[in-house]
Amino acid sequence: MTILYLEDLAAGQRYAGSTRIRVEENRLKSFATEFDPQPFHLDETAASSSIFRGLAASGWHTAAITMRLLVDSEFKPAGGIVGAGFDELRWPLPVRPGDELRVESEVLEVRPSKSRPEQGIAKVRTTTLNQDGKTVQVSVGNLVVPRRPGAAQEA
Repeated sequence: MTILYLEDLAAGQRYAGSTRIRVEENRLKSFATEFDPQPFHLDETAASSSIFRGLAASGWHTAAITMRLLVDSEFKPAGGIVGAGFDELRWPLPVRPGDELRVESEVLEVRPSKSRPEQGIAKVRTTTLNQDGKTVQVSVGNLVVPRRPGAAQEA
């Protein structure tokens, strides 16, 4: 496992996740019951007449699964995956019970901080895909990444 400092990152780098998480119906409903109790996440009959035309995971459940998959992926920024916010968060397709999710990430931009020389920001697109390779979530996040110790003084 290679820990990545800001200096190790460059636009265009890609990182994959080998871990897959299967979305079980009981966990989909459990998450929805606690955090997003809308009928199309909880009840098959109600879901069948919704925009989703069937039971669908909450987007926030998909986001939480994505976070876990990202942590388990080969993308290992020093200090952990610390978000400073998102530029984009989309759910182009619903996640269904039985779907198996995985992630892919791409570094879009890297810049040192002007106000905090010991760190910088990496803009990263993370795509969550189902077992058919279809995109179910896209996020573009800004991550706080430490600079290699001593790098700020050398710049």
